[in-house]
Amino acid sequence: MSPHADPLYHKRVWWKEATFYQIYPASFKDSNGDGWGDIPGVLQKIQYIASLGVDVVWLSPMFDSPQVDMGYDVSNYEDVYAPYGTVKDVEDLIAACHKHDMKLILDLVVNHTSDQHAWFQESRSSIDNPKREWYFWQPARYDDQGNRMPPTNYRSYFAGGTWTWDEHTNEYYLHLYDKSQPDLNWENEECRKAIYDSAMRFWLDKGIDGFRIDTVNKYSKVLPFVDAPITDPTSSTQSAPDKWCNGPRIHEFIQEMNTQVLRHYRTYDNLPLVTVGELSLCPNPSDVIPYVSARSKELDMVFQFDITHLGQGPPGGTSKYDFVPWTLAQMKHIVTKWQTFIDGTDAWTTVFNENHDNGRSVSRFAYDAPEWRAQSAKMLALWLAAQSGTLFLYQGQEIGMVNAPAHWDLQSEYKDVESQNYWAEAVRLDENGTDPGRKERIGQGLQLMARDHARLPFQWDSTMNAGFSNGKPWMRVHDEYATINAAAQEGDSKSVLSFYKMMLKLRKEHKDVFVYGRFEVLNPLGEETFIYRKQYEEKTAVVVLNFTTEPQDLPERDVEGMKVLISSYGKGTSEALQPLEGRVYTNY
Repeated sequence: MSPHADPLYHKRVWWKEATFYQIYPASFKDSNGDGWGDIPGVLQKIQYIASLGVDVVWLSPMFDSPQVDMGYDVSNYEDVYAPYGTVKDVEDLIAACHKHDMKLILDLVVNHTSDQHAWFQESRSSIDNPKREWYFWQPARYDDQGNRMPPTNYRSYFAGGTWTWDEHTNEYYLHLYDKSQPDLNWENEECRKAIYDSAMRFWLDKGIDGFRIDTVNKYSKVLPFVDAPITDPTSSTQSAPDKWCNGPRIHEFIQEMNTQVLRHYRTYDNLPLVTVGELSLCPNPSDVIPYVSARSKELDMVFQFDITHLGQGPPGGTSKYDFVPWTLAQMKHIVTKWQTFIDGTDAWTTVFNENHDNGRSVSRFAYDAPEWRAQSAKMLALWLAAQSGTLFLYQGQEIGMVNAPAHWDLQSEYKDVESQNYWAEAVRLDENGTDPGRKERIGQGLQLMARDHARLPFQWDSTMNAGFSNGKPWMRVHDEYATINAAAQEGDSKSVLSFYKMMLKLRKEHKDVFVYGRFEVLNPLGEETFIYRKQYEEKTAVVVLNFTTEPQDLPERDVEGMKVLISSYGKGTSEALQPLEGRVYTNY
């Protein structure tokens, strides 16, 4: 029987075998010296991107925006933020990617807009405006003393409440994120039609190859709005993700997005478009499969964030950046869950450990001290590239970029709205005695896990500002750019960059096992090594990873009769695993 028809094997589609490379435009390359990365800068580096061996470029939001949340607050879906360039520049990037046999996908940010978007400006102009119902407006509540109160007690993802009072129309509007990001009301059919035209068809008509879909499971709210249970008695706002995640109409909305828009387009080489959704707060595979089952006709795949949430406090509450120590056994459990949940199904999974919303993987999951940085980055590259599913890399990951130094001042050097909100809250609760010690705890958590770390300018070379810009960068360049940069690594066969290129090439050559193979962890409880087996028909690979800075015994029994395909140290022997070494053994 052909593996294409066998239920044990997944149908082969181009995007399953592809490697995606995420570009954060503000921080990638500045072409004109204004301190902001831009799309002409991406075009200048298109040869570099293609040389990595990636197949798809994912460009994070470049739409017109006030930039309160770095472009995730869109004020015009059909225009480009001027410091990034123009619509013509995006068209040129689409053409350049296609010329280099790469595809381009854009972010689709349609849970909310900026409060500067024309739709919201109309919506808030009067209670009778036709676009009033394109957003969520609610009257105030009042306590026993007559004090005005928000409609519910929901806590925002960016700290504080989810409702902001509008003096002009004397009602509150809902925003799950910053107050400048009002939520769109997907219950309104005219609103949905406008989203499809402005945010989707406009760019699909220009030839993009799909979307990464932001906050994809938050479009359907639980109505009518009611208070969330009090789980934090010290706060006036409460975590309430069950009020807006996986709501009653969410699958209907995503299916409509497909039938109305996506199924009518193909990629530049006449293949199906690709969609990958940001699916938060879905800890159970049974909740994820409906979104990614091929039969559901919703999304091709999603990001499930258990791995990048390692060390974070409970999502949605005040403790996100209260670091929680984790174990290697916990990491193995997470990887196993999201590697194996697709077995025997028509669903698909993703593989990643970095993006624009998290600290750097070397600093979080391994060791970023100078003596261990390169080996940590190589070991993590091997750990990722041999896993099943679609591989996603984030800019700078391929050269082993690390978190901002611990001595950077949180107040002045960290720019992200979430970081600043959590830090201000920590200072307030600490200094008023509500939560003594909170400043220190949240400060340490931000130094490890803040979104800012991924947003430091790309380190191109050892010249001024790491070759990112001739002007003052919008965000400080890492202190270690002279020793961690792409130029220094491009000519070095032993560099992190060279190792990533090698792993991506091997992933393609061994896609049966690496992309489609079944995953099995071999030492689920061990705290020093992570060993897993990949199996595809008669082909077997065993991946052996040393997560410590000490030599570890090689598991001879697991690799008996097999040969070393690759080692992160450049060669593999039957001797002990070296510190932070990764190896792949095969039987073919």
